[in-house]
Amino acid sequence: MPFVHEMRRLRAEHAELARLSRQLADLLEASAAPPSTEIEPIRAQLRDTLTRHLKCEDWALYPRLRAAGETDAARLARDFADAMGHVADDYDAYDRRWPPARVAAEWPAFRAESRAMLAALDERMERENRELYPLVDRLAEQGLQPSR
Repeated sequence: MPFVHEMRRLRAEHAELARLSRQLADLLEASAAPPSTEIEPIRAQLRDTLTRHLKCEDWALYPRLRAAGETDAARLARDFADAMGHVADDYDAYDRRWPPARVAAEWPAFRAESRAMLAALDERMERENRELYPLVDRLAEQGLQPSR
């Protein structure tokens, strides 16, 4: 896939992740657990979108930036991979800890852990939008198109 298309996809996934995060955050405002049929589809979409997004960054974006021949890009890609590489594992562990029956039975604990997880995801996306993606845009403007 051409690099410009990958970046469009990554940005679209950020928007989708932000939308899903807001939907889940809204449900977390309830004092009692919403029906499983209401919360689980959002959790599933969030999990699937996040997994796809992180794989694209880890397997395509970061390696391409490291290979772009531009020192700042390589350093930032390495820094992001090192500092944020655990997000997928953290989210997977969180998701496995909270099957639907436990969500309903331990709603206050689920709310607290979910809010913390959503905050971590939001922070990562904000940092990528602020630091990483503008760098990719500058590289593209300079004609540097990282390739696989």
